[in-house]
Amino acid sequence: MTELLTAAQMRAIETAAIESGEVTGLQLMERAGRGVVDAVFEEWPELAQAPHRAVVLCGPGNNGGDGFVVARMLKEWGWKVEVFIYGDPEKLPPDAKVSYERWRELGEILNWDVAKINECQGTLFFDAVFGTGLVRPLASDLAEPLLLLSIRDGHESKIVAVDAPSGLCLDSGHRLESRLCGTFADLTISFHAEKVGHRLALSQQHCGKVVVKDIGLDSGYDEVHVHLVDYEWLGVDLLPDLSKWRFDHKYAHGHALILSGGPGNGGAGRLAARGALRIGAGLVTLGCPPAALQENAAQLNAIMLKPLGSDEDLSLLLDGDTRINALCLGPGLGTGARERQLVAAALAANLATVLDADALTLSASEGSLLAALHDRCVLTPHAGEFARLFPDIAMKLNAPAEKGPAYSKVDATREAAARAGCTVLFKGPDTVIASPDGRCAINSAHYDRAAPWLATAGSGDVLAGFIAGLLARGFATQAAAETAAWLHVECALKFGPGLIAEDLPEALPQVYRDLRL
Repeated sequence: MTELLTAAQMRAIETAAIESGEVTGLQLMERAGRGVVDAVFEEWPELAQAPHRAVVLCGPGNNGGDGFVVARMLKEWGWKVEVFIYGDPEKLPPDAKVSYERWRELGEILNWDVAKINECQGTLFFDAVFGTGLVRPLASDLAEPLLLLSIRDGHESKIVAVDAPSGLCLDSGHRLESRLCGTFADLTISFHAEKVGHRLALSQQHCGKVVVKDIGLDSGYDEVHVHLVDYEWLGVDLLPDLSKWRFDHKYAHGHALILSGGPGNGGAGRLAARGALRIGAGLVTLGCPPAALQENAAQLNAIMLKPLGSDEDLSLLLDGDTRINALCLGPGLGTGARERQLVAAALAANLATVLDADALTLSASEGSLLAALHDRCVLTPHAGEFARLFPDIAMKLNAPAEKGPAYSKVDATREAAARAGCTVLFKGPDTVIASPDGRCAINSAHYDRAAPWLATAGSGDVLAGFIAGLLARGFATQAAAETAAWLHVECALKFGPGLIAEDLPEALPQVYRDLRL
């Protein structure tokens, strides 16, 4: 499992290690500086072969102390190094002050000067000004040179951020508001573990690439944490044991019912149904108004059809066929009175249920539907739908981040899940999945998993179908949402640019085959 820590959790881990006598703060600082240099040489091996130039920008705290260590190590490697300090060196914390004095034995320390910094030429610029503990916006005299370094046209130098690009809140991934926006790094080195903010909001834009370096701390943290969804974590029976599966029959893998809209509006429902079937549901039925049967029949084969003209028809079907164990409502459903009654009837059945698209719109406008949500539901809103469902929470999330730790998408999704009493999957490249008990995960499509071509019509309908299919297979709601979100991105990466929604279910067999390796 890949844990993602908040700034407070990281401080607690460091403090516990220091107070136990396991390590000193200065030793951690030395390890961090060594980790930065190692990461640079691993990323750009050619830089280890000959001396180069570096400009190290150091701040008034322990992040600046890490910068002094980096400067000293590069100087000892033979590099030409210039060091600038922001703030009064006499007010540095004790460990950073020691690192400062060690650097002074080797080289000069220049006072912060915007003009001089912008005149500097270097192979690498190191941003060691503010890291994990930033709680206030950057002052303009600090933000301006960092921004100018990031946007200089034609410069060949790289920017390396220590812990975080200055100005970025590592609890939220938001910039703490200032007139200018701080650093856009090429490489960011985090210590011990990635922080939550490395995977949210503006993180990829500012961090470039994130590398984690071990500094010898114990990994455990007892409080509820956030984890990154990856295949190593999944640990669920995603691919059934073939020695047992050969004796199964279709009903052993569940029966998902997808509710679709009227004539001309069935495409989204068909996409969801295809996703549910591909991901492993034993049977999938598309329920639609009688007038849409012919249209759907012309385009579906393995997916069964059922005419559902009213909520009474749905209730009779669910009462009469107890093998249906998962529902998906919303893709192309419609938002009229009939559809509102269908959502109410589906919720009353108390089955594992995905509410997406139109079902979320109906729930946002009908208090009784929100009140009928239960712990076997999964809500899958994008940002607009989330704002309609939880307007006060969205307002907090979208407010300017004026101090750290800023309110984050993790905070918002957890609060929404607790209020709704069910799992909430808040979509985006930083998809956050939370349960009412506080369990939370981020499915990140950032950095090496970036798949911008997922932003295409219908991809969310396929995701809803993926979740419904896993629910039919017996997955718990949180596990179904996390696994579906991860596979959704894997399918997009497997297919590549040019993807349309129909391609996602068809990419899934190859993803499954690769996972068997």
